[in-house]
Amino acid sequence: MRVISGSARRIQLKTVEGMGTRPTTDRIKETLFNILQPELYRARFLDLFSGSGAIGIEALSRGCGMAVFVENDREATACIRENLERTKLFETAEVMQKDVFAALETLEKEGKSFDIIFMDPPYDRLFEKKVLDRLSGSALIHEETLIVVEASLKTDFSYIEDSGYKIIREKRYKTNKHLFLTIK
Repeated sequence: MRVISGSARRIQLKTVEGMGTRPTTDRIKETLFNILQPELYRARFLDLFSGSGAIGIEALSRGCGMAVFVENDREATACIRENLERTKLFETAEVMQKDVFAALETLEKEGKSFDIIFMDPPYDRLFEKKVLDRLSGSALIHEETLIVVEASLKTDFSYIEDSGYKIIREKRYKTNKHLFLTIK
């Protein structure tokens, strides 16, 4: 796994050992960032369920102003920190080793808000719905915040409209999809 484009282009990233994370393939990451590129410059990026940090690091490499990485696993947060050192992007990053919901609470208390929120939770456990419910009405998002959810193809998002969001784009791959959301 590597950084595809930007200031850290071609730098190899460390991945977390074992099956606890699913690194996003370079092909899917490239497609995702081709879609996100117009929104990235100086954006405030929140990477939830960060794993190795590859998505947030790609965002920083491509011009995001800052990124917050939220990951509960100790080995994964160590991996994120190492990858930030390798890419020399640590000055514009914050790594939080916390449960996602505790991290959202902390970030809200700190008065932070984000332009792009990316989440890649464990599949088929309804974490995306719980996070979206928590973000609804939160000061962490504003009317132009773009929320990107990575989920399995079979994940049901029929609740989106009722939760106060609208789907502006969906990109399907062989085994998963990206949903691009904004608040209504």
